[in-house]
Amino acid sequence: MKFKELIEEVEWLNVKPTLFSLYPEQKKSISGYEQVFQKLKLMPANESLLTINVVNVIDDFDGTEYADVSAYNCNSMDNPEEQTESFAIEFTPWNEWLGMQIDEISLKEFDKLEIIAHCLYDMTFYGYNEDHIQAELVEIQNSVEELENMTDEEKKTQLKSWEELKRELDIDTLGQ
Repeated sequence: MKFKELIEEVEWLNVKPTLFSLYPEQKKSISGYEQVFQKLKLMPANESLLTINVVNVIDDFDGTEYADVSAYNCNSMDNPEEQTESFAIEFTPWNEWLGMQIDEISLKEFDKLEIIAHCLYDMTFYGYNEDHIQAELVEIQNSVEELENMTDEEKKTQLKSWEELKRELDIDTLGQ
């Protein structure tokens, strides 16, 4: 089943309480989620070779459990069942999200409303407007390029190591 098919099967009034239940801190942003959901209902899906995977994971840093949304590719000619490593899809255009298959195990472990809510949260992590999200991606790419172009001396004077940052912020990670 494709993500677009999930979206078409439900109405916002069914998604809203599930989103509130899973992400109670997002109540203040509910109008943004509703606008995105309604836009997805009307948007055509682009074909995608990716499969959306939703899994519960435990955060290594603080031990909290959360749903991770990622994608994998199953287009190997030798073994079409073989998955590639998963990767983040927050910056993927929404019409491509709509064309992605939903992982069969995800469909068994989560109900449709939960999958939609988790995907909405993930796909709007950087905003409720695709142009804003793509601008954020460009900004990140520019920062990476700037970092890659720094000399070793510039890196020493302008960057902090993780250890320095932890000391400065007085962070004790995992009791270490």
